[in-house]
Amino acid sequence: MKSILTVVLAGGRGTRLEPLTRDRAKPAVPFGGIYRIIDFTLSNCINSGLKKILLLTQYKAMSLDRHINLAWNKYFCRELGESIDIIPPQQRVDQQWYQGTADAVYQNIYAIEQSRPEYIVILAGDHIYKMNYANMIEFHRESGAELTIGALPVSLEEARGFGVMQIDPQQRIRGFQEKPIAPQPMPGCTDKCLASMGIYVFNAKFLLEELCRDATQIGSAHDFGKNIIPSVIEDRRVFAFPFADENRKTKPYWRDVGTLDAYYEASMDLISVDPLLNLYDEHWPIRTYQVNSPPPKFVFGSRADQADQRRGFAIDSMVCNGSIVSGAQVTRSIVGPNCRLEAYSHVESSVLFDRVTIGERARIRNAIIEKNVRIPNDIEIGFDPQQDQARGMTITESGLVVVAKGARIERLTGSTTRVTKGVVRAPFFDKTPAKLLGDTTNRN
Repeated sequence: MKSILTVVLAGGRGTRLEPLTRDRAKPAVPFGGIYRIIDFTLSNCINSGLKKILLLTQYKAMSLDRHINLAWNKYFCRELGESIDIIPPQQRVDQQWYQGTADAVYQNIYAIEQSRPEYIVILAGDHIYKMNYANMIEFHRESGAELTIGALPVSLEEARGFGVMQIDPQQRIRGFQEKPIAPQPMPGCTDKCLASMGIYVFNAKFLLEELCRDATQIGSAHDFGKNIIPSVIEDRRVFAFPFADENRKTKPYWRDVGTLDAYYEASMDLISVDPLLNLYDEHWPIRTYQVNSPPPKFVFGSRADQADQRRGFAIDSMVCNGSIVSGAQVTRSIVGPNCRLEAYSHVESSVLFDRVTIGERARIRNAIIEKNVRIPNDIEIGFDPQQDQARGMTITESGLVVVAKGARIERLTGSTTRVTKGVVRAPFFDKTPAKLLGDTTNRN
């Protein structure tokens, strides 16, 4: 495995996930309480024995850079030839941002050549799945391929957002269309297409030659799916490798949580009785960085016959370390690290990032609340779309409400709610404004 270099493309802007990506790249978005999206790809690398990694960043990379340094450097020993190097755009080749996935790799040819690899594995850092890349590399070697592409069956509707492949009985790719309007179904399956997962294994010499050739093509988008792959499938040995899932479930699990609703749906799956994504499998652990915080705590437990029904509990939920449920109710929700839920508040079907405070008697439903947000007493979110919209919150077509990081929700005397310069003001008699929690680490 020392002859293999892994290149992780982690510069995605993630515009469809805003406001979650307002201050961070898509791979750095929190997921599942304690994880970041990038953790799944990097865990796959570690579990597959790939320990020579170049991580290519671009947009809003500070949060991702910090997370990699905190969580992942400890798994690599440079004395043994192991490393994970974060490489921002250096403009060594062109005085511009990366123009496409192929251009991102091309602009870092210098760093790639320093490793002198025999094979190069190229991965996306913004998908959630479990996969043993070693099996794909072995298939690549045995088939004599110059390029092998990870393949996943998807519906005809989904296929319009993927590269779609046609293969022969030996799994050699004979046709490829990038995001076709009318995808061609798989043989014998009228409702499924074979889609590219954006996972590639290249012979190093072949890849570098193709990148240099593509760089000279006027009008090229310098993208693997749009340019590199279609140009080589006729003359070179290009094969498809069927997705081998390490999730140990009946159906393979692979998610591109590229929209707010897709992200929310994947998050809600984690708290189901039998989630599609198994985070508790010791066979294929998902690693990350965790703050040194005490265990979660649930306090106050009034009896059913008492008038003061102040009880702290969580049902069908995930509650992370450092969080305190103080006489509050949590149902079907993910509560991130170091959150505080005050008395008589109720959080339902929601995702709270770290250091969120929910005030007394506040009610939250079908919402994602970013880090460091403080919800004042008696506020309701997710019950009245017009009120949520007036407060400047993001609302998706499905009705999901997203409260952005840094949102200030203040209480003033009055009978109406008004918005002043993006600051939310609500009609309560307590004149004390809600203050943001301090965050000395300033982690995005």
